[in-house]
Amino acid sequence: MRYTTFNRCLKPCVWLAFLLCNLTITANAADIDATLTLNKALTRTLAHNPHLYQYRFTQEALNAQRQTSALRPAMGLELEVENFAGSGNNEGFDSAETTLALSSVIELGGKRQARLSYADARISQAQWEQQAATLDVLGELTAIYVEGLATQANIRLAEESLGLSESLLLTVKMRSKQGATPEAEVMRAQAAVARAEIRLAALVEQLERQKVQLSRFWGDTSSAFTKLEGSLFEFGPNQSFEQLYARVKTSPAIQVFASEARIKDAQVTLARAGGRSDLTWRAGIKRFEETGDSAFTAGLSIPLFSNKRSSGEVKAALANRNAVDYARQDLLLRLHAQLFEAYSLRKQSIEAANKTQNEVIPALENALKLTREAYENGRYRYLDLIAAQEELLATKQARIDAASTALISQALIEKLSSEALNQ
Repeated sequence: MRYTTFNRCLKPCVWLAFLLCNLTITANAADIDATLTLNKALTRTLAHNPHLYQYRFTQEALNAQRQTSALRPAMGLELEVENFAGSGNNEGFDSAETTLALSSVIELGGKRQARLSYADARISQAQWEQQAATLDVLGELTAIYVEGLATQANIRLAEESLGLSESLLLTVKMRSKQGATPEAEVMRAQAAVARAEIRLAALVEQLERQKVQLSRFWGDTSSAFTKLEGSLFEFGPNQSFEQLYARVKTSPAIQVFASEARIKDAQVTLARAGGRSDLTWRAGIKRFEETGDSAFTAGLSIPLFSNKRSSGEVKAALANRNAVDYARQDLLLRLHAQLFEAYSLRKQSIEAANKTQNEVIPALENALKLTREAYENGRYRYLDLIAAQEELLATKQARIDAASTALISQALIEKLSSEALNQ
């Protein structure tokens, strides 16, 4: 892959390194190896991802094919001997006629330029395909990274849940010793602790799986980091849907179709040029052994009725060219629907996460505190305390889910528009 091509590919993709605005490389040297940032993950992926690396060979192959397309028709050297090893006067080589000639083809109709235009269009399309593939890979990486951050947040929530369950178990045991609580409630509290431990262990293993999924993007089969750095709850500014859709219209996914249109145009030109007959010329010198004389020879040949033979190829090329325009329109409609869904979902999720944090969670935390005090004083039942605790934990879980949905939607928006929302 040429450096210029690689740089063009990097330019629309580097924004993903700033998806989460507070993802920075930690200054503590001991934490650098233990902590993975999104920026570091993206850099490793761009450098080592096998799927992206294969485009290097595609570019090399297309450049080699262009070199072949730029070649002019080859020259031919002909040696012809007539009237020898026969009978009578033609016995032996005394009456032989020897001709040494050069021959080649004169291409008409701009065939060489049409071949070059076709090769250049394929190279351009491959470059846009590389950029689109890079955005797809980095978008997938970002989504898994966000899911990993959500799992880390869920682990912290599970630890909080385990702490609450253990604290509640102590309270229930104390009340049971005082005769204020039946033994069955102690057993239920013990079961709640066990369930919290099971959930915590499951989330820890889930994070390990996600770390391996991240590592595969840069070709590793195991993770060399212990945690992900970043915050789920920093969303950045909003932009209008119209601005985002305007960027989608010039994104690599659309540019691939523009390149495809140029390829089809070049194929139409090639088909039309193929309808123009090429001239085959031949020039040489002939020697007559019988007299010792020599003479120049020359000749031209041209195929007949070649236009009719190529008319079918021209019609097929035109049909394929027209199909590209409709395929592009169809893609734009699908991208519009995807973008609007991601835009609406991000907006909804941000509002839900912020409202939950600012209004719902403080109210439920206060309600849990009051319920616990009332339970310890014997005014509330065990079920009331469990309900208040589970409602708070479920609300915090909902906030994590809303935040991760917002960031994954944001990653999709940025992949579609090829530009970061957080500059």
